[in-house]
Amino acid sequence: MRYLVISDVHANLPALNAVLADAAPFDRIWCLGDITGYGPFPNECITRLREFPLTTLAGNHDWAVIGKLDLGYFNREARAAVVWTRLALMPESKAFLESLPSLLVEDGYTLAHGSPSQPIEEYILDPLAAEQNFNMFKTNVCLVGHTHWPVAFFRANGLERMCIQVAPHWNERIKINTGRWIINPGSVGQPRDGDPDACYALLDLDTGEWTFRRVRYPFEETQARMRQFKLPERLIERLSIGH
Repeated sequence: MRYLVISDVHANLPALNAVLADAAPFDRIWCLGDITGYGPFPNECITRLREFPLTTLAGNHDWAVIGKLDLGYFNREARAAVVWTRLALMPESKAFLESLPSLLVEDGYTLAHGSPSQPIEEYILDPLAAEQNFNMFKTNVCLVGHTHWPVAFFRANGLERMCIQVAPHWNERIKINTGRWIINPGSVGQPRDGDPDACYALLDLDTGEWTFRRVRYPFEETQARMRQFKLPERLIERLSIGH
């Protein structure tokens, strides 16, 4: 069973389409939240993902768009994008977002947007935050998004108070069927690690192997659409620098 693992699409359809083409073939998509927010294609991204066998979670932007998270949580540019998305969202897209869980376990993997302890809002940015979350899930692996940074945290069996941070090695298979892991595939639609290429991962359940992947996409198309709808310029510019 081959899973495409994605997070933080942020209504960026050109990035999503590039990932779907680059990752094929796969059996199912695990989306770790934030399909919407920031970008100009919220309905199109939801429709595109639903063409595939799909499990997806709610993210903080998804909750804000449907009114489940206070806008005071966001900075000025993010608030503006949420307000625009609320107006642009089709009824069927809103109903889909309202149906999404914030945390689940599927095929022996824990899935969350932020963290297993605070599924919507917490950022796992460093080993300390990871250590505090290893006791919050029972499976061997927890997959998270939210930070827009591809990264993994590993705890060896028997080491209850220590984990190590593992940087992504692109296109190299990592065995994750020993020890315990918290892994973030990075962001499809708005990477923030200094590289504008869309991030995603592939997971082979049969072999227990994880592969970090990146793919270029025409971010200029997304930027042009954002300018058409007068979305904040800072959100537009960051797509070309990956920050």
